[in-house]
Amino acid sequence: MTEAQTTGSSKSDQRVSFIGMGIMGSAMAFNLLKGGVDVKVWNRNQSRAVLPQLESAGAVVATDLADCLDGAVVVFTCLGDEDDVISRLTGASDSLLALRERCAQNCLVADFSTIGPKAAQTISSRFLPAGLSFLDAPVTGGDVGAKNGTLTIMVGGERKDFEQLLPLLNMMGKNIHFCGPSGSGQALKLCNQVLCAVNMVSVCESFNLAESLGLDPSLVVDVLQSGAGGSWALANLGKRILQDDLKPAFSLRNMLKDLRLVFESIDAGEQGDISPATLPGTQLSRELFARVARQSLEAPDQFGTQAMIRAYPSNK
Repeated sequence: MTEAQTTGSSKSDQRVSFIGMGIMGSAMAFNLLKGGVDVKVWNRNQSRAVLPQLESAGAVVATDLADCLDGAVVVFTCLGDEDDVISRLTGASDSLLALRERCAQNCLVADFSTIGPKAAQTISSRFLPAGLSFLDAPVTGGDVGAKNGTLTIMVGGERKDFEQLLPLLNMMGKNIHFCGPSGSGQALKLCNQVLCAVNMVSVCESFNLAESLGLDPSLVVDVLQSGAGGSWALANLGKRILQDDLKPAFSLRNMLKDLRLVFESIDAGEQGDISPATLPGTQLSRELFARVARQSLEAPDQFGTQAMIRAYPSNK
């Protein structure tokens, strides 16, 4: 049983600002609106088609970050890589930290991006003197989980802040877990990305083996997804591979970024005896993803992680 199930999940009346209306962020904002929450949203690219849809659903669409933050008790962010998140939250003249006075007192900030433990700890340490609380809260479950409100959310930071935020998290996720101090959510997310990356290797290789043995690869999905070898990747991304649907639910670029964070975290020298050599499966998956990305300049954004199948000779 998750903490979301054991802790009260009543509707929150907190004023929420949500920064970053990409595939994941916009779907999560829609779920907050469905839960009756007052939500302001802001996106750097103001031409995104989803912004009028959010406005029609009841969101206030701000044209600049300062207006979005006015009176916010809770700020959610879902952005890009760690440099983008650090800059947007703490490092620029129009960052959240620089606009601190626009938020309510004791504002709580939670970031859903994948940025690694070190970046999360950096943001938390910069927020503390300004009276801002920070939770790293990376998610997994893909675009389907974001739309359906069934995401897994891994949270690092102060327990009291997690408990305050839980009613809102319950509107966006199904499996919500407090993982420990700042950076702990990010650490667990990197473990998740290792599982996702290596699972894609097994999905692609099982398809290749099925073909070489004269089987219809659809049997791999239809029969084996409920067996001991089944996985989320097989049941969901395996189906997309069979349909030649390589569009990103989670982009190749983001997976390569996350695997970079995995190995950078190891190189930081804070993980005892672990080294890149102890993660050979992860290294292989990273090489295969990179091989696909090199096929086209657009590949990192054009393809999802299921495009790994293009790295295998019989599927070029």
